[in-house]
Amino acid sequence: MAHHNLKKESKDILLFGRHPIELALKNPRRTILELFYTKDALSGLTLPPTIKAKCVDRPFLDSLVGRDTIHQGLVARVLPLTQPTLDEVLKKLKDKETALIMILDQITDPHNVGAILRSAVAFDADAVLVPEAGAPVEAGTLAKSASGALELIPFIRVSNLIRAMEKLKQADFWCIGLDGYAKDSIAGAKLPKRCAFVMGSEGDGMRRLTQENCDYSVKLPMNPVIESLNVSNAAALTLYEFRRQHPATGEADS
Repeated sequence: MAHHNLKKESKDILLFGRHPIELALKNPRRTILELFYTKDALSGLTLPPTIKAKCVDRPFLDSLVGRDTIHQGLVARVLPLTQPTLDEVLKKLKDKETALIMILDQITDPHNVGAILRSAVAFDADAVLVPEAGAPVEAGTLAKSASGALELIPFIRVSNLIRAMEKLKQADFWCIGLDGYAKDSIAGAKLPKRCAFVMGSEGDGMRRLTQENCDYSVKLPMNPVIESLNVSNAAALTLYEFRRQHPATGEADS
């Protein structure tokens, strides 16, 4: 897959926490500008000789990311990853019989987006798609919640979600919305082998136009006393059900 040079206007961002930084260090595509660490935090971590690393005290790290942030003594200043385009991902998936993409519409909470990225990696999804407007930045809280998943799965921002859904359909994907008011349960649905699941925000769900552009919608089978699950939990169950019907085959994800 082609990876383009970072644009000059790319802003450096902060990653924190042991697991996100461990995977960032192992990712050849990640540019780490500077690593700050407390005395004991480096045990078991292998630092490339080229990395600029500085031993600091905890108050210094707290001043970078906030006192209430669990940084585990590690904070890195990095460049955002250069993500593939949707066209590049679709080209890679062209001959894959089973393919799985998550589309997040209006999900702005970085904890939720991070948790969904983590589940997407756990269940072998091929990419996570978000609209450029309103999606949280790929740093700090999102990266910590993703627990390293940002290094492992394409996280694609698109300027027009409807156009992206049209491209997916042209590439033989079914766009399936998750909607608590849908008639059919995902448990009884025979899911297509190439799915793009569309998740909306907890409060408002999908935008009307997004919903209208889904091929159909399904709901999770659950007790009506609870109106909706946290969207990251709903995404994990959706991914699980897809993989229950279409187990990952171990196809190379290079």
